[in-house]
Amino acid sequence: MDLELRHLKIVRAVADAGSLTRAATVLGLAQPALSAQLKRIERALGGTLFLRGRDGVRATALGELVLERARVVLPAVCELQEEAVRFARQGAAGYRLGGTHGPLLGGLVDRLAGREPGASVTTYTSWSEREVAAGVAAGRLDFALVGVCGESPPPEPGRLAWMEVARDPVHVMLAEDHPLAHRAEIELAELAAEAWTDVPGDGCFGDCFAAACVRAGFTPACVYETDTASCVHLVQVGRAVGLCRATFPVTPGVLARPLAGSPLVWRHLLGWHPAAPAATRAPAVLEHARAAHADALARSASVVAGGAAAGAGTGAGQPSVAAFSITTGTSGTSPCPPARPVRTAAIESTTSWPSVTTPKTA
Repeated sequence: MDLELRHLKIVRAVADAGSLTRAATVLGLAQPALSAQLKRIERALGGTLFLRGRDGVRATALGELVLERARVVLPAVCELQEEAVRFARQGAAGYRLGGTHGPLLGGLVDRLAGREPGASVTTYTSWSEREVAAGVAAGRLDFALVGVCGESPPPEPGRLAWMEVARDPVHVMLAEDHPLAHRAEIELAELAAEAWTDVPGDGCFGDCFAAACVRAGFTPACVYETDTASCVHLVQVGRAVGLCRATFPVTPGVLARPLAGSPLVWRHLLGWHPAAPAATRAPAVLEHARAAHADALARSASVVAGGAAAGAGTGAGQPSVAAFSITTGTSGTSPCPPARPVRTAAIESTTSWPSVTTPKTA
């Protein structure tokens, strides 16, 4: 029998699990089938790889030698396969963009399509930053446009290069007739009695939000997790408040206000694989992404100016900043159960941002 990669995977699985029973479960095999396969592998390699005992299995000297080689060979072959996929899937001209939901991805598509009419531009969206980043790492996407909370590391930090597009403080989204809507900024503690609404996502923003609430002296009463349109509706009818992006288009019945002291910050990041052919286009794509953010922010800034003028002296006016929440966490129905830590993915809203952060290369 010739030794194959699947045989090395079996040997590694047995060693990692510490017993044939657990290894069989991990591999999705019946234990007798795994035992028979392991015996064939041992015959092919000329000796016993594991000693069986009451406490499980222990690698022999030959087994340690095979495991040492397997731990080098298997990752190398996996990396080779990923690089081949990236090379095969990379188009001669075009952009495969992945991103979480929000205005920046659309703005980036518009700018790329407008400046390179002959290039194909395709998109993939997900609530999960990790899923988008994994698509770039595996060669299914060229660039990831995602966000992270504060100074948290981006997904796939050891494999992808990341540069900062923009950095925004987080705002709160309110119904236009909310008692605090006339305020220039709002203390987080003033929202202690509110219900919150969110959409799916991942990352640490939910933990950061929960921690900010604890520092403000409260725990969110309840959280409604639902789709985008439902989140906006719940805010419009006063059923909940949400965390929001200042770059989101105007939404009737919704106002956005900054949180005093900016207790939460969101960073927009562009990621790519440094070994992929698309890496040579990363500087240009980064500039387009920054321009898309600036365009969206400028449109929202003009709304602020118009709303302030319309509402001067009345406290009513138009939405100061159109917004939308991205949060992920506990689902809620009325009456709300006690909230678990809220996971939120967020947010766009500031007038300044740093130029670049040092990328993490693979």
